[in-house]
Amino acid sequence: MGRIETAFTTASIKKPAFIGFTVAGDPDKVTCIRIARALIAGGTDILELGVPFSDPVADGPTIQKADERALTAGTTPDTVFDIVREIRKESNVPIVFLTYYNIVHRRGIERFYREAHDAGVDGILIADMPVEESEEVCTVAARCGIDPIFLITQTTSEERIKKISAKARGYLYLVAVLGVTGVRDQVSDGAIDLLHRVQKHTRLPLALGFGISTPAHARTCARAGADGVIVGSAIVEIVGRNLKNPDLIEQELQDYVMGMKQAALSGQ
Repeated sequence: MGRIETAFTTASIKKPAFIGFTVAGDPDKVTCIRIARALIAGGTDILELGVPFSDPVADGPTIQKADERALTAGTTPDTVFDIVREIRKESNVPIVFLTYYNIVHRRGIERFYREAHDAGVDGILIADMPVEESEEVCTVAARCGIDPIFLITQTTSEERIKKISAKARGYLYLVAVLGVTGVRDQVSDGAIDLLHRVQKHTRLPLALGFGISTPAHARTCARAGADGVIVGSAIVEIVGRNLKNPDLIEQELQDYVMGMKQAALSGQ
Protein backbone atom coordinates (compact mmCIF):
# COMPACT_ATOMS: atom_id res chain seq x y z
CA MET A 1 0.00 0.00 0.00
CA GLY A 2 1.43 3.36 -1.04
CA ARG A 3 1.58 6.43 1.18
CA ILE A 4 -1.33 8.17 -0.54
CA GLU A 5 -3.61 5.17 -0.22
CA THR A 6 -2.58 4.82 3.41
CA ALA A 7 -3.52 8.46 4.05
CA PHE A 8 -7.09 7.74 3.02
CA THR A 9 -7.50 4.30 4.56
CA THR A 10 -5.53 4.17 7.81
CA ALA A 11 -7.85 4.17 10.79
CA SER A 12 -5.73 6.77 12.59
CA ILE A 13 -6.39 9.30 9.80
CA LYS A 14 -10.01 10.37 10.04
CA LYS A 15 -11.72 11.59 6.89
CA PRO A 16 -11.72 13.98 5.25
CA ALA A 17 -7.95 14.03 4.84
CA PHE A 18 -6.39 17.50 4.91
CA ILE A 19 -4.28 18.19 1.83
CA GLY A 20 -2.17 21.31 2.27
CA PHE A 21 -0.61 23.12 -0.68
CA THR A 22 2.38 25.43 -0.79
CA VAL A 23 4.61 26.57 -3.63
CA ALA A 24 8.00 24.89 -3.48
CA GLY A 25 10.75 27.47 -2.96
CA ASP A 26 8.40 30.21 -1.77
CA PRO A 27 9.72 32.57 -0.56
CA ASP A 28 13.03 30.70 -0.60
CA LYS A 29 14.25 27.13 -0.14
CA VAL A 30 15.01 27.29 3.59
CA THR A 31 11.74 28.99 4.53
CA CYS A 32 9.76 26.63 2.31
CA ILE A 33 11.14 23.66 4.22
CA ARG A 34 10.07 25.33 7.46
CA ILE A 35 6.61 25.88 5.95
CA ALA A 36 6.36 22.21 5.00
CA ARG A 37 7.37 21.18 8.52
CA ALA A 38 4.75 23.50 10.01
CA LEU A 39 2.01 22.11 7.78
CA ILE A 40 2.97 18.58 8.77
CA ALA A 41 3.18 19.49 12.46
CA GLY A 42 -0.32 20.95 12.22
CA GLY A 43 -1.65 17.63 10.96
CA THR A 44 -1.50 17.84 7.17
CA ASP A 45 -2.24 14.35 5.85
CA ILE A 46 -0.96 14.93 2.30
CA LEU A 47 1.49 17.67 1.33
CA GLU A 48 1.00 19.17 -2.12
CA LEU A 49 3.95 21.11 -3.53
CA GLY A 50 3.49 23.44 -6.48
CA VAL A 51 6.45 23.38 -8.85
CA PRO A 52 6.85 27.11 -9.63
CA PHE A 53 6.09 28.04 -13.22
CA SER A 54 6.06 31.31 -15.12
CA ASP A 55 2.55 30.79 -16.54
CA PRO A 56 0.42 28.88 -13.98
CA VAL A 57 -2.87 29.15 -15.87
CA ALA A 58 -4.94 27.27 -13.27
CA ASP A 59 -3.90 29.57 -10.44
CA GLY A 60 -5.22 32.90 -9.23
CA PRO A 61 -3.20 35.96 -8.15
CA THR A 62 -2.21 34.66 -4.71
CA ILE A 63 -0.46 31.56 -6.00
CA GLN A 64 0.87 33.38 -9.07
CA LYS A 65 2.68 35.78 -6.73
CA ALA A 66 4.09 32.84 -4.79
CA ASP A 67 5.37 31.33 -8.04
CA GLU A 68 7.02 34.65 -8.86
CA ARG A 69 8.67 34.81 -5.42
CA ALA A 70 9.97 31.26 -5.77
CA LEU A 71 11.33 31.83 -9.28
CA THR A 72 12.94 35.12 -8.20
CA ALA A 73 14.65 33.19 -5.40
CA GLY A 74 16.16 30.92 -8.04
CA THR A 75 13.95 27.87 -7.54
CA THR A 76 14.38 25.18 -10.21
CA PRO A 77 13.17 21.57 -10.43
CA ASP A 78 16.47 20.59 -8.80
CA THR A 79 15.59 22.85 -5.86
CA VAL A 80 12.15 21.26 -5.60
CA PHE A 81 13.62 17.76 -5.51
CA ASP A 82 16.04 18.92 -2.80
CA ILE A 83 13.11 20.23 -0.73
CA VAL A 84 11.39 16.84 -0.97
CA ARG A 85 14.57 15.06 0.10
CA GLU A 86 14.84 17.33 3.15
CA ILE A 87 11.22 16.63 4.12
CA ARG A 88 11.80 12.90 3.68
CA LYS A 89 14.60 12.97 6.25
CA GLU A 90 11.99 13.42 8.97
CA SER A 91 8.53 12.61 7.59
CA ASN A 92 6.69 9.94 5.63
CA VAL A 93 3.76 12.22 4.81
CA PRO A 94 2.59 11.62 1.22
CA ILE A 95 3.95 14.28 -1.13
CA VAL A 96 2.24 15.28 -4.39
CA PHE A 97 3.55 17.66 -7.04
CA LEU A 98 1.22 20.06 -8.81
CA THR A 99 2.99 21.08 -12.00
CA TYR A 100 2.55 21.97 -15.66
CA TYR A 101 3.43 19.88 -18.68
CA ASN A 102 6.12 22.21 -20.01
CA ILE A 103 8.22 21.66 -16.90
CA VAL A 104 7.97 17.87 -17.22
CA HIS A 105 8.54 17.89 -20.99
CA ARG A 106 11.63 20.12 -20.83
CA ARG A 107 13.33 17.86 -18.31
CA GLY A 108 12.14 14.71 -20.04
CA ILE A 109 9.18 12.70 -18.80
CA GLU A 110 11.22 9.65 -17.83
CA ARG A 111 13.88 11.70 -16.05
CA PHE A 112 11.39 13.91 -14.22
CA TYR A 113 9.38 10.99 -12.87
CA ARG A 114 12.45 8.94 -11.97
CA GLU A 115 13.98 11.84 -10.05
CA ALA A 116 10.66 12.55 -8.37
CA HIS A 117 10.40 8.93 -7.25
CA ASP A 118 13.98 8.87 -6.00
CA ALA A 119 13.40 12.06 -3.99
CA GLY A 120 10.29 10.62 -2.35
CA VAL A 121 7.32 11.96 -4.35
CA ASP A 122 4.15 9.86 -4.28
CA GLY A 123 1.89 11.53 -6.85
CA ILE A 124 2.01 14.10 -9.64
CA LEU A 125 -0.80 16.26 -11.00
CA ILE A 126 -0.09 17.97 -14.32
CA ALA A 127 -2.69 20.72 -14.30
CA ASP A 128 -2.75 21.41 -18.04
CA MET A 129 -2.53 17.82 -19.32
CA PRO A 130 -5.83 16.46 -20.72
CA VAL A 131 -6.54 12.82 -20.08
CA GLU A 132 -6.61 12.17 -23.84
CA GLU A 133 -2.90 13.09 -24.03
CA SER A 134 -1.77 11.35 -20.85
CA GLU A 135 -0.88 7.85 -22.07
CA GLU A 136 2.90 8.30 -22.11
CA VAL A 137 2.96 10.10 -18.78
CA CYS A 138 0.73 7.49 -17.12
CA THR A 139 2.92 4.67 -18.45
CA VAL A 140 6.06 6.29 -17.04
CA ALA A 141 4.29 7.12 -13.77
CA ALA A 142 3.27 3.49 -13.31
CA ARG A 143 6.81 2.34 -14.02
CA CYS A 144 8.15 4.77 -11.41
CA GLY A 145 5.52 3.97 -8.80
CA ILE A 146 4.00 7.45 -8.84
CA ASP A 147 0.24 8.04 -8.77
CA PRO A 148 -1.10 10.16 -11.65
CA ILE A 149 -3.56 12.65 -10.15
CA PHE A 150 -6.16 14.32 -12.37
CA LEU A 151 -8.47 17.31 -12.13
CA ILE A 152 -12.22 17.03 -12.70
CA THR A 153 -14.26 20.22 -13.04
CA GLN A 154 -17.94 21.04 -12.86
CA THR A 155 -18.08 21.20 -16.66
CA THR A 156 -16.50 17.76 -17.18
CA SER A 157 -18.88 15.43 -19.02
CA GLU A 158 -19.91 12.03 -17.66
CA GLU A 159 -17.92 10.34 -20.43
CA ARG A 160 -14.74 12.22 -19.55
CA ILE A 161 -15.26 11.55 -15.85
CA LYS A 162 -15.19 7.84 -16.71
CA LYS A 163 -12.01 8.24 -18.79
CA ILE A 164 -10.25 10.24 -16.09
CA SER A 165 -11.30 7.86 -13.34
CA ALA A 166 -9.88 4.94 -15.31
CA LYS A 167 -6.48 6.64 -15.66
CA ALA A 168 -6.16 8.18 -12.21
CA ARG A 169 -4.55 6.67 -9.16
CA GLY A 170 -4.25 7.93 -5.59
CA TYR A 171 -7.20 10.31 -5.57
CA LEU A 172 -9.15 12.65 -7.82
CA TYR A 173 -8.90 16.41 -7.44
CA LEU A 174 -12.39 17.90 -7.82
CA VAL A 175 -12.40 21.59 -8.70
CA ALA A 176 -14.95 23.25 -6.44
CA VAL A 177 -15.28 26.48 -8.44
CA LEU A 178 -15.65 27.70 -11.98
CA GLY A 179 -12.38 29.54 -12.51
CA VAL A 180 -8.88 29.65 -11.05
CA THR A 181 -7.62 29.07 -7.52
CA GLY A 182 -8.38 31.62 -4.82
CA VAL A 183 -10.29 32.10 -1.59
CA ARG A 184 -14.10 32.06 -1.96
CA ASP A 185 -16.97 32.93 0.38
CA GLN A 186 -18.62 29.51 0.34
CA VAL A 187 -18.58 26.04 -1.17
CA SER A 188 -20.94 26.15 -4.12
CA ASP A 189 -23.83 23.77 -4.70
CA GLY A 190 -22.11 22.95 -7.97
CA ALA A 191 -19.11 21.59 -6.07
CA ILE A 192 -21.28 19.26 -4.01
CA ASP A 193 -23.16 18.16 -7.12
CA LEU A 194 -19.82 17.39 -8.78
CA LEU A 195 -18.76 15.29 -5.79
CA HIS A 196 -21.94 13.24 -6.00
CA ARG A 197 -21.64 12.85 -9.78
CA VAL A 198 -18.09 11.52 -9.59
CA GLN A 199 -18.90 9.16 -6.72
CA LYS A 200 -21.05 7.19 -9.16
CA HIS A 201 -18.06 6.39 -11.38
CA THR A 202 -15.15 5.51 -9.10
CA ARG A 203 -14.03 4.20 -5.75
CA LEU A 204 -10.98 6.48 -5.72
CA PRO A 205 -10.89 9.01 -2.89
CA LEU A 206 -12.37 12.36 -3.93
CA ALA A 207 -10.84 15.60 -2.68
CA LEU A 208 -12.40 19.03 -3.14
CA GLY A 209 -10.10 21.96 -3.83
CA PHE A 210 -10.03 25.51 -5.27
CA GLY A 211 -11.63 28.06 -2.97
CA ILE A 212 -11.63 25.89 0.18
CA SER A 213 -10.29 28.11 2.95
CA THR A 214 -12.46 28.34 6.09
CA PRO A 215 -13.61 25.95 8.81
CA ALA A 216 -17.16 26.32 7.47
CA HIS A 217 -15.95 25.16 4.07
CA ALA A 218 -14.27 22.14 5.65
CA ARG A 219 -17.46 21.22 7.51
CA THR A 220 -19.52 21.52 4.32
CA CYS A 221 -17.15 19.23 2.43
CA ALA A 222 -17.14 16.69 5.23
CA ARG A 223 -20.93 16.62 5.47
CA ALA A 224 -21.16 16.10 1.71
CA GLY A 225 -18.94 13.02 1.94
CA ALA A 226 -15.63 14.32 0.54
CA ASP A 227 -12.65 12.09 1.26
CA GLY A 228 -10.31 15.07 1.35
CA VAL A 229 -10.17 18.86 1.34
CA ILE A 230 -7.41 20.69 -0.49
CA VAL A 231 -6.31 24.12 0.72
CA GLY A 232 -3.85 26.26 -1.21
CA SER A 233 -4.51 29.98 -1.50
CA ALA A 234 -5.37 30.41 2.19
CA ILE A 235 -2.05 28.80 3.15
CA VAL A 236 -0.11 30.83 0.61
CA GLU A 237 -1.79 34.02 1.89
CA ILE A 238 -0.44 33.31 5.38
CA VAL A 239 3.03 32.97 3.89
CA GLY A 240 2.66 36.10 1.79
CA ARG A 241 1.62 38.42 4.60
CA ASN A 242 4.40 37.27 6.95
CA LEU A 243 7.39 37.12 4.62
CA LYS A 244 9.67 38.85 7.09
CA ASN A 245 8.69 36.64 10.02
CA PRO A 246 9.19 32.89 9.37
CA ASP A 247 8.48 32.08 13.01
CA LEU A 248 5.04 33.67 12.72
CA ILE A 249 4.43 31.81 9.45
CA GLU A 250 5.09 28.51 11.20
CA GLN A 251 2.82 29.26 14.13
CA GLU A 252 -0.05 30.58 12.01
CA LEU A 253 0.14 27.61 9.65
CA GLN A 254 0.09 25.06 12.47
CA ASP A 255 -2.88 26.77 14.09
CA TYR A 256 -4.69 27.08 10.76
CA VAL A 257 -4.30 23.42 9.82
CA MET A 258 -5.39 22.23 13.25
CA GLY A 259 -8.45 24.45 13.10
CA MET A 260 -9.42 23.22 9.63
CA LYS A 261 -9.00 19.58 10.61
CA GLN A 262 -11.08 20.03 13.74
CA ALA A 263 -13.83 21.72 11.74
CA ALA A 264 -13.85 18.93 9.17
CA LEU A 265 -14.17 16.30 11.87
CA SER A 266 -17.05 18.19 13.48
CA GLY A 267 -18.87 18.13 10.15
CA GLN A 268 -18.92 14.36 9.86
